[in-house]
Amino acid sequence: MGADTKSLRLRMKSVNSTLHLTKAMGLVASSKIRRANDQMMRARAYAAAVREMIDDLSRSPECAKSPYMRKDEGATRLVVIAGDRGLAGGYNANVFRLMKEYPEAEILPVGKRVCDRVGGDFVSSEAFSYADSLRLAEELCRDFAEGRYARLGVIRTRYVSMMTQEAEVLWILPLGKPEEEKNKTMLFEPDEATVFQHAVPLYVAGVLYAAVRESFASEVAARRMAMDSAGKNAEQMLEDLRLAYNRARQGAITQEITEVVAGSES
Repeated sequence: MGADTKSLRLRMKSVNSTLHLTKAMGLVASSKIRRANDQMMRARAYAAAVREMIDDLSRSPECAKSPYMRKDEGATRLVVIAGDRGLAGGYNANVFRLMKEYPEAEILPVGKRVCDRVGGDFVSSEAFSYADSLRLAEELCRDFAEGRYARLGVIRTRYVSMMTQEAEVLWILPLGKPEEEKNKTMLFEPDEATVFQHAVPLYVAGVLYAAVRESFASEVAARRMAMDSAGKNAEQMLEDLRLAYNRARQGAITQEITEVVAGSES
């Protein structure tokens, strides 16, 4: 019986350590949520504004001749955004599951987890800046215009709510003419085609930056929920172990009393 109580004490100590760890990680995630959400909303607004300008330009017959509007058969490039760390529920696993659906695509990783998985230099998803996005966008646009690949997409995690985040593919290039016709709301100088050529890299940079910021907000939310769930499970396990320990200890005491009584009667 002594061995049982000893093993239960060790197990309780281990679970208690895990409980402290999950609470600490949950607090860290909570402290990042507001800032991550603010950055996500600002990046969304910027990407939407640039998209509106690109849509206006895409309706122009001159812009239709741009290489960015060209639809050819060829290679696919995917910017894949995952986390720098684990312990975020299914956040990283959902991204990798979606990535497997494009086995022939050339992968450009953002986030330590995906860098470790596919190789390449470490690019932090948390520290990814707009300057990083612009450098990457300029390279991607140059290669696309030169015909080195035919389709560009980004695998990101869409933030729905604190409880729900969904991995998805967002296709960026080639651009298409919007189906909805509307009156022009902007005037472009010196001409629409020139502005379009300079605006597309800015658009791609805005989309990439917004995707990274939204993915990071999703990661923080997923980690917070995962740590809350793990903490509750650890508390329940600790309660069950305490109950088992008390029963084992009570049984040991009862056995000792019985042995003492039996010895006094002999």
